[in-house]
Amino acid sequence: MAGSTSITERADELSDELIEWRRHIHQNPELSFQEQETSSFVEEKLKQIDGIDIETGIAGTGVLATFSNGDGPTIAVRADMDALPIEEQSSQDYRSENDGVMHACGHDAHTAILLGVAQLLGETFNNNEYKGTVKLLFQPAEEVPDEDGRTGSSYVVKDDVLSEADAAFALHMCPWREVGEAQVSDGHSMANIDMFKGKIRGSGGHGAYPQQCQDPIWMLGPAMQALYGIVSRKISPLESGVVTIGKVQGGTSTNVIPTEVEVEGTLRSYSPEVRKFLVDEVEKAFSVVEPLGGEADVEITHGEPALQNDPQVNTWLKQTMQDLYPSFQVYEGPFGLGGEDFSIVTEEMPGAMFFLGCKNSDDKQRNLHTPEFDIDEACLPYGAAILAETALRYLSGDYELEDQNQEVTTSDA
Repeated sequence: MAGSTSITERADELSDELIEWRRHIHQNPELSFQEQETSSFVEEKLKQIDGIDIETGIAGTGVLATFSNGDGPTIAVRADMDALPIEEQSSQDYRSENDGVMHACGHDAHTAILLGVAQLLGETFNNNEYKGTVKLLFQPAEEVPDEDGRTGSSYVVKDDVLSEADAAFALHMCPWREVGEAQVSDGHSMANIDMFKGKIRGSGGHGAYPQQCQDPIWMLGPAMQALYGIVSRKISPLESGVVTIGKVQGGTSTNVIPTEVEVEGTLRSYSPEVRKFLVDEVEKAFSVVEPLGGEADVEITHGEPALQNDPQVNTWLKQTMQDLYPSFQVYEGPFGLGGEDFSIVTEEMPGAMFFLGCKNSDDKQRNLHTPEFDIDEACLPYGAAILAETALRYLSGDYELEDQNQEVTTSDA
């Protein structure tokens, strides 16, 4: 097997740099498709590594770093770089310097870890120890799609950036697990994401004479009841599904009944069957306004699919964790109904993402996508060593993919 002991020692030696990189990125967060400074920082650090090929402009603002040494297998490792439109609430010296923008999902750590992987692989490839290719993708825009509804992974796949890779893997920060722990899951592990926008139309009128009009706000009541009843009354408790209304908008004055009310929300699911069922039921829920004298239109926007983790790739990651860190605790189970656009990559090739424990030591729960989010930076060397070692073991033949023409059974969690 690849040099397990030495790679953990080398990752530990990188700890100060990993922390420095992560804090720099954290202080300078950039929104989706705007990661110019982050991309430049990544490029600057990669240029210090001998024997690496660097390509910029990936999916707009991404970076692709490639190590290659002769004929052999090809493996890809991915990190996302974008931040969220959240105002950080922190007293840390490295808190965000960009008002209203924050790394509240750990992408700063993901990027720093992948830079660490590049450092570890550079030493190995320069010694000509392995044959094959490793592609390190620093991907933009995981969080928010552009005006065409595309996130970074969509462009990565569209542009065949990783088409030569046999498989791909990634990690994600996990604030509900301690440092030295990880969570893995086979099959569907994060959600299908769909958005709905419904419009309920009536006739509107004077607030003093509701009997003279068709009130869309009154009709909204039964429509919302129908929407919230979909999961609790029409989906088996053994299935995963969420219908959430996030926006209701209508009216301009206290004494005017509006002609229209707009409702927007999100749908989350794991299986394709539940995904389709939710869409159908949302359309039916808005139709309840018709007997009440109203009309309704529903627009569904499909986001990324559920993250499908390949059991083979997960087995590699778990084996690496256990070999490098014998006391490492690995938990099995889906990650929740959040979305992750790495799912677009794993639709194209075998791949998996694991969640790396990063729970902060102050005992305060710092959840993803919150103004208080932060991590215990002791997790950074763990992530770099696990990702680098797994890639090297694939090149060395310690890990192999089964014949993809054979059916591989997965669990749909």
